[in-house]
Amino acid sequence: LQSLIAEELERICHIIDSKAIRACKTAADERAVIQKESAAIRTIFKEENNDSRHSNVAKLLYIHMLGYPAHFGQIECLKLVASNRFADKRLGYLGIMLLLDENQEVLTLVTNCLRNDMNHSNMYIVGLALCTLGNISSPEMSGDLFTEVEKNLGSSNTYIRKKAALCAMRIIRKVPELQENFLSRAKSLLSDRNHGVLLTAITLITEMCLINSETLETFRKAVPLLVRHLKSLVSAGFSPEHDVTGVTDPFLQVKILRLLRILGKGDAEASEAMNDILAQVAMNTESSKNVGNSILYETVQTIMEIQSESGLRVLAINILGKFLTNRDNNIRYVALTTLNKTVLIDTNAVQRHRNIILDCLRDGDISIRRRALELSFALINASNVRVLTRELLAFLEVADNEFKQGMTTKICLAADRFAPNKRWHIDTVLRVLKLAGNFVREEILSNFIRLVAQTSELNAYTAQKLYAALKADISQESLTLAGVWVIGEYGDILIKGGSFEEEELVKEVTEQDVIDLMDSILAGPYANQLTREYILTALMKLASRFTSAPVIQHIKNTLEKYNTSIEVEIQQRAIEYSNLFKFENIRPAILERMPIPEIKEEQNRSQTEEGSLLEDFSGASKKSDGID
Repeated sequence: LQSLIAEELERICHIIDSKAIRACKTAADERAVIQKESAAIRTIFKEENNDSRHSNVAKLLYIHMLGYPAHFGQIECLKLVASNRFADKRLGYLGIMLLLDENQEVLTLVTNCLRNDMNHSNMYIVGLALCTLGNISSPEMSGDLFTEVEKNLGSSNTYIRKKAALCAMRIIRKVPELQENFLSRAKSLLSDRNHGVLLTAITLITEMCLINSETLETFRKAVPLLVRHLKSLVSAGFSPEHDVTGVTDPFLQVKILRLLRILGKGDAEASEAMNDILAQVAMNTESSKNVGNSILYETVQTIMEIQSESGLRVLAINILGKFLTNRDNNIRYVALTTLNKTVLIDTNAVQRHRNIILDCLRDGDISIRRRALELSFALINASNVRVLTRELLAFLEVADNEFKQGMTTKICLAADRFAPNKRWHIDTVLRVLKLAGNFVREEILSNFIRLVAQTSELNAYTAQKLYAALKADISQESLTLAGVWVIGEYGDILIKGGSFEEEELVKEVTEQDVIDLMDSILAGPYANQLTREYILTALMKLASRFTSAPVIQHIKNTLEKYNTSIEVEIQQRAIEYSNLFKFENIRPAILERMPIPEIKEEQNRSQTEEGSLLEDFSGASKKSDGID
């Protein structure tokens, strides 16, 4: 079809006044030229002039290719098809393929011409008819003409056989029930020595296997034959007719590999028959050029899809690892995508390429960074969680905002699942809150608060770390919320200090220092309603934990300041908390430390599901107050 269009377009440019079209400075000028030419063509069509029909249809196709209506030439195309001249038939069939589709009623008028031409003595006319049927065939036409296509599959002419095979593929797509009529012919084509015929035959058989799984058993018997074809291609010497940059017919090799993948999936015997040739292709194909890489990629896909030997799978994954060092971004992207699919099949083999995968996180291409990130999370386990988390945190620091929400969730889930100890777990989540606190989901914040509440021996350590973090940065919302909650609950422990020796930890904190921090957050530019709700509750709790009278009075004054807040929730809290000071007998009991929060059942289930680290988390959730 493409060659037909190219040839006719070259001729059309001499027929129509293309200079007039190119000279148009505006779309309106072009429309005027086209309308004038279309009107002239309509007039000539009415005159039924056979001599000018060819040139006028050619002009019309050019007009159609420019994007203007040309439907009024459909019948003229049918008249050209009925002509005895090859040039007329070629242009007529080209017009039918361009101006008609399978839903056009006019198409029924061409059925008889197609039948006659598929039985023509001229192979090129037969090829035109098969090409047209393969492009526009409707279910009705397929039912009427499949016998002619089947007959042409057995033609002695290779040109006709390959055209018929592709036409048959269109027919079985439109009418799957007709597939059985082509089975025997398709099997016989697999023995054809012509590469073009073999290529189209394998394409047809692949389509048959995809449409009807029952066909698989029929063609699994042909696996040894396919293996022989592939072996001859791999071991063949230089063949000028089929050579592409040093590789013998890579298109046919790729088609054979795809069909082997379909036939070997779920069948041990067929898989065993193709193991050796797959290993041979994987080891002998040159990867310095894209042609070889395409074959290697299909080989890897086939190895990972069938029931192959473990050594063969390792070889396939090593090929993908080699792809990751390629300069071509497309090849590296394909390798990362394939590794993402295969990581669950052989994790240990993929782990060997961990360093190269982590290097891809620094790639300039955002698509490669995204795939490398997904693969990095899939590789996390108990033995490498420290190393991989450190690398992922380094990437989080410089990552684009679109990555951050998914990353924060996955890093925290990985820490929750594989943490070597509680302190490392807390440090990791704290680091996430510092780097991307504005992108942390509500569930992650709730889980962290629950972790802190569960780990009483680290309450002082966590409170000190959060206090130091908030002194340095209050711009990260989730960090602020977590810090305010923990300081509100464990402010007395923070004042007492702890025995931990770290540079980041504040050695001595007073009650006034804590209150000053709360005031700075309230007065800062990042405070929103949710933050103020947290702080008011934290201040009220600190009033029952601190003993300094000036500090407690300062808390009362802060609460009274919000008694007239325009935010209803803030005002309600401030008034209720202020009134609570009048009930000294019950206030300490009301403000006791929160019990360990219970994790939601559905949240717990989602975290324990296999592969949860690979889920794509999107959309920000509204944070809620976890201390009321």
